[in-house]
Amino acid sequence: MPGAPKRLRCEYLENPIGIDELLPRLSWWLDDERPAEIQTAYHIIASRRAESLEDEVGDLWDTGRVESSATCQIPYAGRPLTSRQRVWWKVRAFDSDGIGSAWSRVGYFETGLLERDDWRARWISTPLMGGKRTPVQVPALRRAFELPQAVESARLYITALGVYDVEINGVRAIDVELPPGWTDFNRRVRYQSFDVTRFLRQGENVLGVLLGDGWYCGALGAHDRQQYGDKPALLAQLDIVLADGTPQRYCTDELWKWQRSAILYSDLIHGESVDARQQLGVWSAPGYDVAGWSVVDVLPRSEIALNATMSPPLRVLERLDPVGAPLRRKGEAGNQRLIYDLGRNIVGRVRVKLSAPRGTLLQLRYAERVDEHGELYTASLRGAAARDLYTCAGTPGGEVFEPRFTLHGFQHVEISGPISAQQIEALVGVVVGSALTETGEFQCDSTLLHQLQSNIQWTQRGAFIDIPLTGPQRDERLGGTGQAQVFVRSAAFNMDVAAFFGKWLVDLTDAQHADGSVPVVAPVPPALQAGVGDGGGACADAIVICPWTVYRCCGDRRILERHFDAMKAYIDNIETRFPQLIRSDRAAEATQPLDDALALHDVRSDATSPDLIGTAFFCYSAKLLARIAGVPGNVSDLERYEGLAQRVRAAFRRRFVTPDGRLVGETQTAYVLALYFALLDAQEIDQAVAALVRDLEGRGVQLTTSMVGAPYLLHVLSNNDRLDLAYQLLLKTSAPSWLYAVTQGATTLWERWDSWTETAGFADPARNSFNHAAAGALGEWLYGTLAGLDLDPDLAPARNAYRRARIQPRPPRAEDFPNGIPIRFASAALDSVHGRFEVNWEITGGRFVLRVLIPPNCSAKVILPDGESHEVVAGRHQFSVVLDAVMDEAIPVLSEITHLAR
Repeated sequence: MPGAPKRLRCEYLENPIGIDELLPRLSWWLDDERPAEIQTAYHIIASRRAESLEDEVGDLWDTGRVESSATCQIPYAGRPLTSRQRVWWKVRAFDSDGIGSAWSRVGYFETGLLERDDWRARWISTPLMGGKRTPVQVPALRRAFELPQAVESARLYITALGVYDVEINGVRAIDVELPPGWTDFNRRVRYQSFDVTRFLRQGENVLGVLLGDGWYCGALGAHDRQQYGDKPALLAQLDIVLADGTPQRYCTDELWKWQRSAILYSDLIHGESVDARQQLGVWSAPGYDVAGWSVVDVLPRSEIALNATMSPPLRVLERLDPVGAPLRRKGEAGNQRLIYDLGRNIVGRVRVKLSAPRGTLLQLRYAERVDEHGELYTASLRGAAARDLYTCAGTPGGEVFEPRFTLHGFQHVEISGPISAQQIEALVGVVVGSALTETGEFQCDSTLLHQLQSNIQWTQRGAFIDIPLTGPQRDERLGGTGQAQVFVRSAAFNMDVAAFFGKWLVDLTDAQHADGSVPVVAPVPPALQAGVGDGGGACADAIVICPWTVYRCCGDRRILERHFDAMKAYIDNIETRFPQLIRSDRAAEATQPLDDALALHDVRSDATSPDLIGTAFFCYSAKLLARIAGVPGNVSDLERYEGLAQRVRAAFRRRFVTPDGRLVGETQTAYVLALYFALLDAQEIDQAVAALVRDLEGRGVQLTTSMVGAPYLLHVLSNNDRLDLAYQLLLKTSAPSWLYAVTQGATTLWERWDSWTETAGFADPARNSFNHAAAGALGEWLYGTLAGLDLDPDLAPARNAYRRARIQPRPPRAEDFPNGIPIRFASAALDSVHGRFEVNWEITGGRFVLRVLIPPNCSAKVILPDGESHEVVAGRHQFSVVLDAVMDEAIPVLSEITHLAR
């Protein structure tokens, strides 16, 4: 008998509250370890009360037995949902013999405020207002109220034009950071819903909020403050049900009061300053004396859209202790400077416990690296001050400083001031990022590759800060479209990114211009809106590539449906602007698309033509759009965009391909794009591959391509019978290579191949991030080719989202490595929307042994290194192949990573 379904999810979230999706989608995993088992039917019941489900009564929805193998993306189809409604649900599955499982545990989802009229709160603010370059003190706002009896339930619906933190009755009442995140505040703001029942009590209660500048009126990019507005504002509504069922409501209105807090200023990019001598005490506690507090300003009603937060919030993900004792340096006026190394490059803040006299001023500065003298290297931060200030209160027994409304990208933090190391009792690095569930695992017996995978995951943590950030440490921190599309496939293996990209794709379509063109970043800061046009090839194409990838990896058809018109407008705009179908033809437009940013060039290699890049991606995106149209059976658009893709391909070939299969410019990027995007005819492929190989080998097996071409380079080689060269590039440890940074002690990915080298030192600080996600696109090859776990290339919807996988490990071959195979073990695991896949292979005693786990209701095609293939269904399977000429000794793996202070 099958086990009860498990891992119940609603819109990718476990028991979410405050959603505004009227037809939320439900998912579950099957729990059945019997081989070859499938689901033949399911039965869902949903009710207003959990108790009703015990009697198998679904007063909101009872599907009855539905003959279907689907276990994810099942839309709720019960009674219409209303605001603040909790829906309890459970499911049972029927196996291949039609036998029903036990019912699952009970899950739930809860709606937020679905109608604008449900909001009775008013936007409130204070008179505190800085200037374009002058920050201002953070206000504390509070509202006291009396509850005549105990509380049955309480929900806080809250958002801000800015960022906020919440206290109730003297304690912090939320577990998220920097809400509500960043959207285009001229169009929409997202609100959050919190269950705050346990914080309230009979008698006097106080709701308190700290209100920071955040993305609304703080600095954005390299530009000034106050781009959306001149001061932050708050909107909050506390809906309470008392023990006897009586409703109570307390909203932001003229009854709220405010006072200046001890946070003198706070900026996401530049840092925070706190004067602990000005602490307000337990200002959100009942009985607090509010003499001297002022009445808030109630703002005119706003028409800005209020949407529920449907993506994972920012949270504290981890805490790191420093590595060893701090470096001691002399400071000004005889003071000390203490430089701590967290041992890992992170995005977040620090928490410092210290003891010092009242009025002691400490400065905290942050950097990713230190230079050859052991000093902070801050040039690559550009205009970001990355500095926190703390004035001590002199509290007996010590005090704690942890910034509230700022983020830094750093590995090293310097504390300076009249203080000794002994007075710093503890320092902890606090890692902050979007709270995405980790889904993928990769391991192999190469220490360097194992570290590289760790670097990819850590970079993703730092890059996914509500939006896919570029440069999380410097004065940029924008939602880069190019980096997003390059990294999305690897990101979707590492973590559950569907809801994250669902949110950001709304930001992207909000940023789309009226003519259909797509900017290079989203959201677009107002200071950039006048000057940001089409983002160009490899960047703007994120509007097609990202939703397609989420669909392929997660089976999310809704994300395609909701953004299909935006994708069409984008492709149609390119076709209209460039009637010759050569994207960014210089005769048509002066603005060029992104070149192969940060590619390495020398006298033998000019930069890849932006026209070639733009046209290649135009063809690729048009082809994807045709496939997207085919998902719901939209035949007319499928035929239209497939025809367009073929015409763009023909235009590309006329302009950039010679009769013998050579590419104009002869760059690695040109060949990689032409081969990967299938822009060459069959008789030209061999010549193009040969030309690419000649270029690589002529440089001593050295790549020159960067963000545009590097993601596809190893795929092109391994798919064209040059697996040997792919492994040589992968395992190369000298610069430029993926592993060079690892040998230099990197714990995240670098923006450049040569961000730092032993011969040249630091690269151009104008673009030199040591935490940059683009190079993480390599992860797709590690998982899908080296380990061998990938999506089925068949595009049939029923095979999507790993419902059917392709398992095809491609280990290094003995004939390519006469001194011994460099990798003899690899494994990958993936928690897909359907269940957990595992792949594990090893080479031992002249045999290749493969073990796989396929989850219930799924299947896979297994292709072994000798070409033999097997169709497998759910369960555990093992395969063994005798390999020719396999040496028992592996090449010694570099096991020690050089940990430089840089």
